[in-house]
Amino acid sequence: MTRFVPDITDVLLAARFLDGKIRKTPCEMSPALEQRTGRQVALKWENQQICASFKVRGALNKMFSLTEKEKEAGVITASSGNHAQGVAMAASMLGVRAVICVPGTCPETKRNAIRARGGEWVDLKVIGHFYDEAELEAKRLCSEKRMTYVSAFEDLHVAAGQGTLGLEFIMDMPDITTLLVPISGAGLITGVMVAARALRPDIAVWGVYAKANPSWPRAWSLGKVVPVEEEETLADALSGAASSELFGFVRENLNGLIEITEEEMAEAILFLHREHHQVVEGAGAIGVAALLSGKAPEAEGKTGVVISGGNIDEKKLLELLRNNS
Repeated sequence: MTRFVPDITDVLLAARFLDGKIRKTPCEMSPALEQRTGRQVALKWENQQICASFKVRGALNKMFSLTEKEKEAGVITASSGNHAQGVAMAASMLGVRAVICVPGTCPETKRNAIRARGGEWVDLKVIGHFYDEAELEAKRLCSEKRMTYVSAFEDLHVAAGQGTLGLEFIMDMPDITTLLVPISGAGLITGVMVAARALRPDIAVWGVYAKANPSWPRAWSLGKVVPVEEEETLADALSGAASSELFGFVRENLNGLIEITEEEMAEAILFLHREHHQVVEGAGAIGVAALLSGKAPEAEGKTGVVISGGNIDEKKLLELLRNNS
């Protein structure tokens, strides 16, 4: 039986493999958020990671686990843009052909980065508009071409790689009592929960999602993943359906979900730019949006927020800055 949820040993093995291959991103307290919210807040800056996103952790861990036969067949993946950069980077390093399917919502910033990191080894295809369309086509092509599918979240090595973020966070800030983590497919939040709870069993973990993609709240209320209609969002990295394979683990272990609107996300992007001089994409700012909006549940002790990425489309960022100047 295929195992999708890693244990702490899987995360530790991933951490050992990734040591020296990725950045150990900084954690820092935010006096500006403490002033606004009245609570101590620690930020984990994954926008400063290689590829400007946490996704490279899981992508590299998975790609380097492939057998020689799988490498020879080549790989195919679907991504909203960040996972694809990690796959492209690894494909170039390993000399493995990679077909990468992204949706129309994938910003040009991310498309250019995928091409640059993968070079001749990558064939980039823009499919449909939303993530699920790109994933459906990627899986069809995978079957047709008999390539190896590299999921962005439904994979043990991917989730274990993402878990190294949680390991670093709690090792650097062991007194964190609450974590706010972006959620879409759930590879990140699965890995982070495994690592964080291994080190601090009583830690509260909340999943923060974009209102434009109601997949997780619908699944949460119905007890299963069902199709939903998505809308345009600043959090393009949080598009796509909740993972059916990870749903049971997340539903059983997550403290709850927090919904964020586009306006709240925009405010958080601007806050991080103004107060911390950081460029952060919508998905990366969503945990801060939960705090600024007052939607994050009250908690004693220190709150940790995962700033998951910084690959915001330049035009979107400039528009936000102009509209709020």
